[in-house]
Amino acid sequence: MKILPAIDLIDGKCVRLYQGDFDKTTQVGSDPESQLQTFIEDGAEIVHIVDLDGARNGEARQYDLIKKLCAQSTVPIQVGGGIRTLETIKNLVDIGASRLVLGTAALEDEKFLREALNQYADHIVVGIDAKDGKVATRGWETVSEINYIDFAKQMEALGVKTIVFTDISRDGTMTGPNLDALQDLLKAVDCKIVASGGIKDNADLKALEEIGIEEAIVGKAIYEGKVTLKGAKS
Repeated sequence: MKILPAIDLIDGKCVRLYQGDFDKTTQVGSDPESQLQTFIEDGAEIVHIVDLDGARNGEARQYDLIKKLCAQSTVPIQVGGGIRTLETIKNLVDIGASRLVLGTAALEDEKFLREALNQYADHIVVGIDAKDGKVATRGWETVSEINYIDFAKQMEALGVKTIVFTDISRDGTMTGPNLDALQDLLKAVDCKIVASGGIKDNADLKALEEIGIEEAIVGKAIYEGKVTLKGAKS
């Protein structure tokens, strides 16, 4: 099991949302540069960074900070939030981002997704954020009528190899991941599935591993000391 510690950014600060609600934001950790260094020193193999301002507003709002973090990092960086143009993808790849998570754009602009996969296949990951089984976009503030399984199948057909699945109702709650939804997703597609949302302790990580999940994004549980990168490895 590979743990991806999460750094979610709003206005240059590390924050956590509760169930994706921008009105329920809590600042966590230290400044982003120090937090990244702590994660690396604790043994992170890859770090997940989200520009929440970008996710909400549709453009890479925190590009300069993410550029600093990529330059600082000695491990791969996965970036999400506001990635909706090929120019943004090129800029993030050029500054050293290893994986780019496309969410809203993957759902709303198939032509863009096809072009992104054609030019940057090794870097593209699709994020499927679900609320009551339906795909949500635009910083989770808009919920579509598309079922997350159907959408995953569409993504696989287009050539997507990796999907980050987040159950929004679990995110930031530390009530455990949605194992049933994840198992259904694993059965439906052959993509690698990265689990996100609700992970509260190392037992949750073990449960994910037992159903076939190889990577998990962990946020609040790491900041509260319920999961440690060193403990998860051991």
